[in-house]
Amino acid sequence: MSRLLNIEEPAAAAQRPSMTAFLALGFRPLYIAGAAWALISIALWIFAPQTLDGPLPHVYWHAHEMLWGFIITIAVGFLLTASATWTGFNPLAGRPLGALCLLWLIARIGFLAGGLTGFWIATAAEVLFFVAAAASLMRVMVKGRSRRNYGLPVLMLALGAADLLYLLAALEGNYATLMQRFDLGLIGMAVIALLIARRVIPFFSMRMVQGLQIPMLTRSGQVQMVFSALALASGVLLQIVPATGPAFLPLLMAFSLALTGLISLGQLLAWRPLAVLRKPMLWILYLGYAFIGIGLLVAAVQVSGLLDPALLRGLLARSATHVHLIGMAGFCILIIGMLTRTALGHLGRPLALDGSMLASYWLMVAAVVFRLAALWPSAASQHLLHLAAAAWILCMVLYLWRFVPMLIRPRPDKPATAAPPRAATQPAQAR
Repeated sequence: MSRLLNIEEPAAAAQRPSMTAFLALGFRPLYIAGAAWALISIALWIFAPQTLDGPLPHVYWHAHEMLWGFIITIAVGFLLTASATWTGFNPLAGRPLGALCLLWLIARIGFLAGGLTGFWIATAAEVLFFVAAAASLMRVMVKGRSRRNYGLPVLMLALGAADLLYLLAALEGNYATLMQRFDLGLIGMAVIALLIARRVIPFFSMRMVQGLQIPMLTRSGQVQMVFSALALASGVLLQIVPATGPAFLPLLMAFSLALTGLISLGQLLAWRPLAVLRKPMLWILYLGYAFIGIGLLVAAVQVSGLLDPALLRGLLARSATHVHLIGMAGFCILIIGMLTRTALGHLGRPLALDGSMLASYWLMVAAVVFRLAALWPSAASQHLLHLAAAAWILCMVLYLWRFVPMLIRPRPDKPATAAPPRAATQPAQAR
């Protein structure tokens, strides 16, 4: 078991909260915003669904806010921070970063309680959020000549486009189209998650486990990116061709998803998972990566349409299965690990877990187990759903309780009056 610490605040960390520090790097406000919204949105969805009666109602709102309001928000916060390390230039800080967060907040309020007018204001704010984030990322990628990362701002724009298409379908009330467009966002986020995780998991593991040597798997990663992009492109084509269009498109999408998932699981085995079992800060990342691979395989089965429907009864027949395997078991388990590991690293804190951080990991795992179990129709489904929500909410409460005081204050090793950093101080290992 990795060393668990009751981490005491250094004397330097007793500084007062600072707006300059809070808006110094993208992860600070967006990690807080994403985690807080994850808590609030699940509490509303499970315990007060009667409040979700706007133009984006009930399950439409829930799906949108979990993917674009929480998961992708955390990804934006990570990329705005990591890109400073990769390029040597901070893409957003101070008032521009505050303006980006304001756009995010306007979108959350508008979709929840703004009526039809609020819906359109929220849609405009959300589109601007993605455009601004993508433009900021591209600016520093070009300035820092980080050519291998040029695709990330493009993917960010693609996620924004999928978001807009989803919102338009939700307004029309077309559930089949809605789910297809949701899957576009899910696959687009999977491309980003796999790209980031494939870089950072080996790096984090070799730094934390003494003597561990694992391959970076650059070649398989390139193949993985090609087929995940092909799956995304196939999904886009399925949106624009007639229903009687080429029959090979679903098969191409299914094949690409399956190969991407298999490569992910193969990479995981090559990263020597048994070597990190005593390191919660690592195995939580391995577990999330594994579930993304499994979820992509399940999605491939559902998209292909090759298997007899009788064989797909139960969990595999439901679109909610691959959505929760990829989105909750995959992305969210990865997220709770990244929320702690990257925040501690960028805040200049010891890379060690205290009891509350470890508890948040187990609560997220419990939330996933309960939620997946609730997908199987039974008399216990509602109780399992409530248990999943309770574990999820407690997980986010613990994270916010432990990290908000750090995220709103200067680093212990930086003076309180320091200007936002022009460049990150960590090695540019992923440049």
